[in-house]
Amino acid sequence: MHYKMYEEMMEQPISLDNTMDAEKSHMKEISEKFKEFEKIYLVGCGSSLSTCLSAIDAMKMVSNRNLEVFTGYEFFYHKKLQEKNAGVILTSQSGETADTLAAMRRAQDEGMYTVSIINESESTMMKESDDAILTRCGRENAILGTKTYMTQLMSLYQILFSMEDSSEAQNVLKDLKKIPSITQNLLKITKEDNKALAKKYANYDIFYAMGSGPNYGLAYKLAMTMFMEGALKHACPLYSGEFRHGLIERVEKNIPVVFLDAEYPGDDLTRKSIEFSNKIGAENIVYRMQDYANINPLLSPFTLVVPLEWFIYYLAHYNGEDPGSTRHIGKVRY
Repeated sequence: MHYKMYEEMMEQPISLDNTMDAEKSHMKEISEKFKEFEKIYLVGCGSSLSTCLSAIDAMKMVSNRNLEVFTGYEFFYHKKLQEKNAGVILTSQSGETADTLAAMRRAQDEGMYTVSIINESESTMMKESDDAILTRCGRENAILGTKTYMTQLMSLYQILFSMEDSSEAQNVLKDLKKIPSITQNLLKITKEDNKALAKKYANYDIFYAMGSGPNYGLAYKLAMTMFMEGALKHACPLYSGEFRHGLIERVEKNIPVVFLDAEYPGDDLTRKSIEFSNKIGAENIVYRMQDYANINPLLSPFTLVVPLEWFIYYLAHYNGEDPGSTRHIGKVRY
């Protein structure tokens, strides 16, 4: 049986290509403008927050720019924001996310320049932000975000890394061009292994997701939107360095822990956590970037998300759930 999420996953490569074809020169213009700002804020919620987390952690490995991430309402209520010479990049698939919309209006009231990355051309954020990047995905219905996640993340990387002249940043941009074809290949070669993995773990209810650097943003997405919204499983994300500050006391035999490894400096702790979990009989599920693509490791979230999508897709399926449907989101307002 194919759910709507299946079609949207398969549309990821063309969505990436179409977005870059339509918006790359526009992104370059935005990069030139944001180069001049002393402070840059990234704002998003849910899956969009995860793209901000990954992009900013990747940038901090090659740049000393003053960058900060906020969720929508945390930005809105924050008492100490740098308003002068500051820019804000807001991310939202729908362009109607109430939290992010409130943050955008607060930024504009404070005189900050706003750019939205969105997927809906007629959305409020498209109309009200100072500038906007429109991802070319077509309508996305599956709640956890596949093609909109990928195109949004690519847009953030393209804008942010284009601000840097270093060889490290240019290497990232060079390999970023390879992501559509890599995605196409991963959709083919990672399906069956992760389908089998999902069947093995179908009856487990609690999962932990762990990564360092840019992979923490993916661990956040994996737990918050993929496991909890897509597969309806309990899940918790954490930085690899935080394993010994809590999870080490709770991980135990038969508890599944998903580890994301890209050989970042922080992944020394990822591997130590894997070793510890092995010793006590935890159910380690390890995704290593080097098993999927030979590109700059700062692009790890792009490669690891595809096998994870298959895992979540079939995890929901084996529990009789549609991975794109929701119980409460869209029905409860606050």
